[in-house]
Amino acid sequence: MAEPVEQRNFRFGWSVWRRAHQAVGARCKKASRAARRHVLYREVSPEERTGLKVSVLAPEGAAPLTDEEWEIVEPLIPHKPPAGRPYHDHRTVLGGILWVARTGSSWREMPEEEYGKWERAYRRYELWLKQGLWERILQALGEEGLPGPTTKES
Repeated sequence: MAEPVEQRNFRFGWSVWRRAHQAVGARCKKASRAARRHVLYREVSPEERTGLKVSVLAPEGAAPLTDEEWEIVEPLIPHKPPAGRPYHDHRTVLGGILWVARTGSSWREMPEEEYGKWERAYRRYELWLKQGLWERILQALGEEGLPGPTTKES
């Protein structure tokens, strides 16, 4: 069955417009990539190299979780989730949460090499906070006065 002439003309016009639109988009994308490549590979002068220096925080009170502290806290923490994947190492995650709480840093500044991903520590902190486990952990460690890490509610 043949389409009516009006519909065929409409589709043809639409097809022409779409190809032209895609060509403009492709040119813009190509120009954007070229501009980024130019910025990435341009020669940097020595004056530009001496910009801001970033240092990792390592305050005195942010020592990793000791064996004695872990022995106190370990019985409080559930070792099997109600369902799904098994938990990642609680000691590492708890060390990261305590690092954030003791330093007052943001979650994203948590050293990933030492404590793992900040997202994991944040989710675990939120879970323990909802369960009331965070307060019990702080009481067991004798750090009741320690302000908790900043969350979206705070």
